[in-house]
Amino acid sequence: MKVLSWNVNSIRVRKDQLLSLIKKEDPDIVCLQETKTVNDCFPKEVLENKGYFVYVNGIQSYNGVAIISKIEATKINSHKFCNQNDARHIQANFKNFSIHSIYVPAGGDIPDINENEKFDHKLRFLDEMATFFKFNKNQINVLCGDLNVSPNEDDVWSHKQLQNVVSHTKIEREKLIKVMNKGKLVDTTRMFISPPENVFTWWSYRSKDFKKNNRGRRLDHIWVTNHQSLESLNAKIMIETRSLPQPSDHVPISYEFNLG
Repeated sequence: MKVLSWNVNSIRVRKDQLLSLIKKEDPDIVCLQETKTVNDCFPKEVLENKGYFVYVNGIQSYNGVAIISKIEATKINSHKFCNQNDARHIQANFKNFSIHSIYVPAGGDIPDINENEKFDHKLRFLDEMATFFKFNKNQINVLCGDLNVSPNEDDVWSHKQLQNVVSHTKIEREKLIKVMNKGKLVDTTRMFISPPENVFTWWSYRSKDFKKNNRGRRLDHIWVTNHQSLESLNAKIMIETRSLPQPSDHVPISYEFNLG
């Protein structure tokens, strides 16, 4: 089973890139974030013609998540975090496991809840995740998405320079690790790419040469419950997509596993 996750930053702009990625990687499930379109405008038909079931939760112009799967889901849910109807989560249940695609708020620029409501919203969102993703140890759950936090020091180009920058502040990192611990979740990328090796999934558009500067952050994650019947095979970061014409500022990541 191969799961791929990508903040596509507009499915309408990058539909062809997604189709090329699917052709190359042949994933069983794709989780998308920032689809930025209402459900009726999502390009379902072209994906369905390639043998995928398509489940979407979108709104006009921003946010939006989707799950694209070769397997038909038994149930689809979406949760309104912080009681906001802002299309940041979708869940697909299958026979042996569940998968979530989630887009955590970016949090604005100022890491102060008194000065920045967006940062306050992000912290409350992370707190609610720790309750919502409190999984039963006998369940297999896969959590995919743009979590908008780099939890470890080697998930950013400079911990020293970014420790007071939104996405890498101490409070954000602590709250995201709490989500992981409460949910009994494991970071699949770090199963296969161990610290202190820096691994990034996002580079700012403001950098003209992202490879040369390499001032990235690891904001995108695939986590899985550590279940005894699950055999982890591989994890990958597809950095080459960042060099495409009109790229997303995020690159896709993948995780492969067997179910016993």
